[in-house]
Amino acid sequence: MDFYTPIVIYWVVLGLRYRDFSLPTAANPRIVTGGLCGESKSSILDMAGPTATRWIAPYTTLTTGQNDNSRALEAMSHKGLSLPIVVKPDVGCNGTGVKLARTENELYAALAAFPRTTPLVLQRLIPYQHEAGIFYIRHPDQACGSISSLTYKDIPTLTGNGHNTVLELLKQDPRTQLLLPLYTPRLEHRLNEVLPQGETLDLVFTGNHCKGAVFRNGANDITPALTAQIDAIMKDIPDFHFGRIDVKFESAEALRRGEKFEIIEINGVGSEAIHIWDKRTTLKEAYATQFFHYGETFRIGAKKRAAGWKPCGLWYGVRLWRRQKRLLASYPMND
Repeated sequence: MDFYTPIVIYWVVLGLRYRDFSLPTAANPRIVTGGLCGESKSSILDMAGPTATRWIAPYTTLTTGQNDNSRALEAMSHKGLSLPIVVKPDVGCNGTGVKLARTENELYAALAAFPRTTPLVLQRLIPYQHEAGIFYIRHPDQACGSISSLTYKDIPTLTGNGHNTVLELLKQDPRTQLLLPLYTPRLEHRLNEVLPQGETLDLVFTGNHCKGAVFRNGANDITPALTAQIDAIMKDIPDFHFGRIDVKFESAEALRRGEKFEIIEINGVGSEAIHIWDKRTTLKEAYATQFFHYGETFRIGAKKRAAGWKPCGLWYGVRLWRRQKRLLASYPMND
């Protein structure tokens, strides 16, 4: 049985109970489908007020077409952005298609890798090394929200010994040898390279578990200071009640204080509390977490519906999901 089968069944049960299978899309009613699927990442960031904006890594947008290279540089200059830059689809998920461009040639190659008329986000590379997913929930009748999950995203690395090639090191590690089909295409130009003693090599750039990142439950680092800071930020995005904020941060100590982090993107009701992918999480705990969070989307959606907001409708959501699926298939391999 697929992991998500019980969750789909639970969604159907809740849809019958609340008389609308698309009710969760009303939880964040100003976002297309509430952020379930097909939403524009930049449109969510665009809604941020002055408090939230100063925590978001600067970005600009570009739709691929003609003269992409010059238009990208002009758009970046207009927003005060410079290389290195992160290039990513404006509609997407799971880190698909995310590229890191450190030079103009890499930027041009990244732009050319996407089909024409693809909306992209060009975002400043955040200087912090660490990444986390912070799940935020606030009911419409609550003055303050809460953090229901904090997950650290560790980028797997190889450490050179001066003797073995990158491919040999991948095969020697118990974990990476199981994920060779995931790592080797991204490292094809370096597989025969011998890393010097002590030199490290990041295996992926994107902090996503299905792209090879390792997730760790950071619930013990959820503090009143961090909660208050995230709450202030998210209340500055109109009618946002449920979703995950992906951030990069300087250190766990600073994050606990609610300091020295920047927001990469904000995800809506389609996002997960990703600590469920920590290897220490039991299957029972993972399902309990999923059921709680999806239950919250229906409960919040019901309150927003009572306040006059309308869900997107089942078939509209299905249509956008199919469109997103087609887009994902057209994107290049992520870095």
